[in-house]
Amino acid sequence: MDLFEYQARDMFEKHGVPVLAGKTATTPAEAKAAAEEIGAKSGGVTVVKAQVKTGGRGKAGGVKVAKSADEAEQLAGEILGMDIKGHTVGTVMIAQGAKIAEEYYFSILLDRANRSYLAMSSKEGGMDIEQLAVERPEALAKIEIDPNVGIDDAKATEIATASGFDEETGAKVIPVLQKLWEVYRDEDATLVEVNPLVKTEDGEIIALDGKVTLDENADFRHEDHEALEDKSATDPLEAKAKEKGLNYVKLDGQVGIIGNGAGLVMSTLDVVAYAGEQYGVKPANFLDIGGGANAQVMADGLDVILNDEQVKSVFVNVFGGITACDEVANGIKGALEILGDEATKPLVVRLDGNNVEEGRRILDELDHPLVTQVDTMDGAAAKAAELAANK
Repeated sequence: MDLFEYQARDMFEKHGVPVLAGKTATTPAEAKAAAEEIGAKSGGVTVVKAQVKTGGRGKAGGVKVAKSADEAEQLAGEILGMDIKGHTVGTVMIAQGAKIAEEYYFSILLDRANRSYLAMSSKEGGMDIEQLAVERPEALAKIEIDPNVGIDDAKATEIATASGFDEETGAKVIPVLQKLWEVYRDEDATLVEVNPLVKTEDGEIIALDGKVTLDENADFRHEDHEALEDKSATDPLEAKAKEKGLNYVKLDGQVGIIGNGAGLVMSTLDVVAYAGEQYGVKPANFLDIGGGANAQVMADGLDVILNDEQVKSVFVNVFGGITACDEVANGIKGALEILGDEATKPLVVRLDGNNVEEGRRILDELDHPLVTQVDTMDGAAAKAAELAANK
């Protein structure tokens, strides 16, 4: 889960990372009130910052300096409702102004390739850090972080030295890097990024911007993380699937897909996409029901998919393993009984693996008008695509 900047700022503050005052606003009037309060700490100067989960806000005109509360109100009116890379600005953060002497860059991220963490740091922060990484990679220090050790004094010193900080500045940066590591570790993040990390004219080191991505697999350890979710941006079908404990991702297509196992579902997406080319249809979703394909799990999955108005047919692709095919067939039978008249779209079912003959017999005996059995994966994909095109 990606956080908004204001959420990252609050999280930084909770862990002792030095930040400036900030307050959110959803209307120009709220922005003016916030600027009157916060601007008092910085000579009336505040920064109006669009709150969207994408980069390039500054270049898009979503970050502007206001020298008075009235100007903050005006700028908020200009930024609210702005489209930035497909994201509509609904909230701005009014941030305390700062007298910046130097801008730096720092991040900690999950390095999946090397199965460790990676710290990246540069004395040259700002909006063009991506360009710097391409044109002058030597200016961006990359230091591996041992997950069992983290950023202790020795590692923070190594990062500061590799980044080229002088001794005086490095001494001030080191404790901030360690606090940012605490955010990464204690909040179960996969990314903590500060751009820019600044030194003010007074010599203070401050995180002026923040980007945080949290690992949703660790949500069970963080009850407070649920409040950080932007529910307004969540697809209602994905929210419904999450409530039911389903691994579901909505796509832009017409053939609903249910499978048991992420690998099988990914393969099903591929064969449906290939089969659908001649009909002009595509996969409508990713839905992995896992090994427990009982009647209720199957009913929950079908309930989510059938409520997608774009879906015209459903492909149930199951390879029986721990859960045998007869259990899956009984699950489909029970699901159709549970859903009743809500089940209105054709289902193409391909069963294979453990106890497949019994599974097919159960569905043959059911003889439901919506259910078509096809023995092969490619054949079933083609049938589902055809039905979706003709629906």
